[in-house]
Amino acid sequence: QAQLVESGGGLVQAGGSLRLSCAASGRTFSSYDMGWFRQAPGKEREFVALIRWIGTTVYADSLKGRFTISRDNAKNTVYLQMHSLKPEDTAVYYCAGGTSGDLLRGRAGSWGQGTQVTVSS
Repeated sequence: QAQLVESGGGLVQAGGSLRLSCAASGRTFSSYDMGWFRQAPGKEREFVALIRWIGTTVYADSLKGRFTISRDNAKNTVYLQMHSLKPEDTAVYYCAGGTSGDLLRGRAGSWGQGTQVTVSS
């Protein structure tokens, strides 16, 4: 299983932007589908987006247009660019790796430790 390390979280004002990064270990990163999830306080973890190894993407309907997932296989890194952030986007954001089928079911072979994103009003 790959080890995943997220970075890029922080405090941002509403309307601002952040880019999260997830660095993966291992030489097979390019063959993994990768995803982002988030969990707000008192809420269940929810799917944000995934990018398949071939580069196609899937987004949570509520986040389309504001969030963009991408990957750089040469750097073993997946990104989540977030724009027009809202206070309700406040959550711990987790990177995950696995198959797209599992990711869409909230399952993954590997999880990162999470990075906190806080959006102030």
